[in-house]
Amino acid sequence: MVALYGQKKSYRQPASAKWYDRRDYVFIEFCVEDSKDVNVNFEKSKLTFSCLGGSDNFKHLNEIDLFHCIDPNDSKHKRTDRSILCCLRKGESGQSWPRLTKERAKLNWLSVDFNNWKDWEDDSDEDMSNFDRFSEMMNNMGGDEDVDLPEVDGADDDSQDSDDESTPFLSTNTSSEYFSSRLPHH
Repeated sequence: MVALYGQKKSYRQPASAKWYDRRDYVFIEFCVEDSKDVNVNFEKSKLTFSCLGGSDNFKHLNEIDLFHCIDPNDSKHKRTDRSILCCLRKGESGQSWPRLTKERAKLNWLSVDFNNWKDWEDDSDEDMSNFDRFSEMMNNMGGDEDVDLPEVDGADDDSQDSDDESTPFLSTNTSSEYFSSRLPHH
């Protein structure tokens, strides 16, 4: 075994991320706790994200060739203690994104955020007012930057998820009468 003293390896791996589509925006949440040196670069057809994360300052780097074009000047991000939420303004409002990436490749670090996914194509234009509500929610969350991001329906929903439900009580009757009544008689 060879030990390298005084040298720190420079690892870069993608941060775990979740994404969802809305009428005018695409949202990407990079799940990195205690992030530092956050850098988000919005280009017309590409997003580059990097940061140091966790107590060991692990280096993360994500480069995403986007499914459609965005408006880089109207796209924003917000850092919290648990994640970095990016709000990408679609280049063409109302255009559905069936996936985040240009290529169909399955990326092991990227998943769909089904808790925030909404079939907006069947909705009315009520989402236009959501921008202000989401901005207020994000500003109340705290974080490093004073950034206005659009509203997400259900983001403040305090209802329990299916995995929050308690496990039903199971019978622990172990008496010999119970088992003998269940066995076939010969």
